[in-house]
Order: sequence, then structure tokens, then C-alpha cells
Amino acid sequence: MFELPPSLLAALTGFISGLFLSIPVGPVNLSIINEGARRGFQWAIMISLGAVVMEVIYCALAFTGFASFFSRGYIKAAMELFSFVFMLYLGLKFLLARQIEASNKIEERIEGKLRPTSAFTTGFVRVMGNPGVLLFWIVLAANFISRELVEPNGRGKFSCIAGVAVGTGLWFFGLSYAVSLGHKKFSEKTLLRMEHFSGIGLLALAVGHGVHIIWVMARHKM
Repeated sequence: MFELPPSLLAALTGFISGLFLSIPVGPVNLSIINEGARRGFQWAIMISLGAVVMEVIYCALAFTGFASFFSRGYIKAAMELFSFVFMLYLGLKFLLARQIEASNKIEERIEGKLRPTSAFTTGFVRVMGNPGVLLFWIVLAANFISRELVEPNGRGKFSCIAGVAVGTGLWFFGLSYAVSLGHKKFSEKTLLRMEHFSGIGLLALAVGHGVHIIWVMARHKM
């Protein structure tokens, strides 16, 4: 059976996960949509760049500081179950969303203190103010390593992080270009469709993860 080289597999894993994580409509996407429509492509692309940089920082922190801890013994088993429930929860949340959430109290507090003045810092701070992004990457990083999608070494982790940068960048930069054409804003209905699409993707990942857990349990007759 054909197998991808480890570095390519890690990069592809990072790309897909980064893309799915970027699609749900939140403060960053709304900033890109609103500012891109009002101030043009250049301003939107700088917001996107700031968001990608902070996303990569959170991803790197997850891989270097937490992934190895959550890949040990019973902690690994508990993390496998938690990640399944977590992805299932997020998938249902996005799929069943009826309105777009612009921000939360933590994001508003951080943004109020730092007061970003440029497009780049706006994107950077709005990702930094969402601790759920870091939690998501901690969960994914632990599972990627435990399931051997990413090798637990510098090359494997770097490849995955690079894939995340490309995936998030592709979505944010593409969104910047789309909204800057004719200075158009997306309707609430379109935004909800984006949210629902990301929910379907996350549910698919959760189902795949659940099947993997069942297969492991059956294999070891647990």
C-alpha cells in the first residue's frame, strides 16, 4: 500500500486542520470581511497576515509545550476520548448555529487593553484573544503525534506547523481577495453557510476519530 513520506503526511495533516479551523466565522473572519469591503484588499490581507502569525504561534506552543505530555499512558487514552467529544461538540455547535458570534468577553477585554491600531495587529490580537484556538491545537497536536500522523521530532512538528500556516493563509488570503472584489460584504445567510460547512467537516473528523477509538478497543479487546 502506498504511504506518504512522513514530512508530507505531517504537512498535509496541518494544512487540512488549519483550513477547517479557519472557516468558522468569528472576529477575524468578520474583520476581514468588513474591512476588506470598506478599505480594500491590502488592509484585509494585513489583518489576515497578523491572524496567521498568531495562529502559527499557538500551534507551535501546542506542539512544543503540551503534545508530549498528553501522549503518555492513561493521559493519552483520556485525551483520545476528550478530543472526540470536543470535536463532536464543536461540529454540532457550528452546524446548528443560527447566528454569528462576533466576539466573547475575553476577546473584548484583551482587545480593549492592547488597542490594536494597525491591520496586522488587529488580526494578531483577535486570534490571541481566543484561548479556544490554543486549546484546539493542544488537542489536535496530541492526537496527531499519538496516531503517528506527525512524527514526534523537530522535522515532523515543523512540517505540520508549516502546513497549518499554508492552510490558514489560504483561507484568510482567499477571503480577503473575495470580499475586496467590488467592495462587497457577505450576507448573514452566506456567513452561516460557511459556519455550517465547517461544522460538517469537524463532525466528519469526529466520526473518523470515534471509529479509530472503537478499532483500537476491539483490537486490544478492551
